[in-house]
Amino acid sequence: MAHPKRRHSSTRRDSRRAHDFLTGKQLGVDSSTGEIHQLHRAHVHEGNLVYKGKVVVENYTKTV
Repeated sequence: MAHPKRRHSSTRRDSRRAHDFLTGKQLGVDSSTGEIHQLHRAHVHEGNLVYKGKVVVENYTKTV
């Protein structure tokens, strides 16, 4: 069983534990489409890419 040769500092320990308290993504409702989406991100609605209630790209298809 592995044991540390030296003691880890409290700063190192707290930095490791910082990720335990992450929160979920912020969601909002688009006023024009009524769709729930992640804030400050464009989203697809009825085949169109929408951002801030305006159509950015029509007939949007995701290409990988």
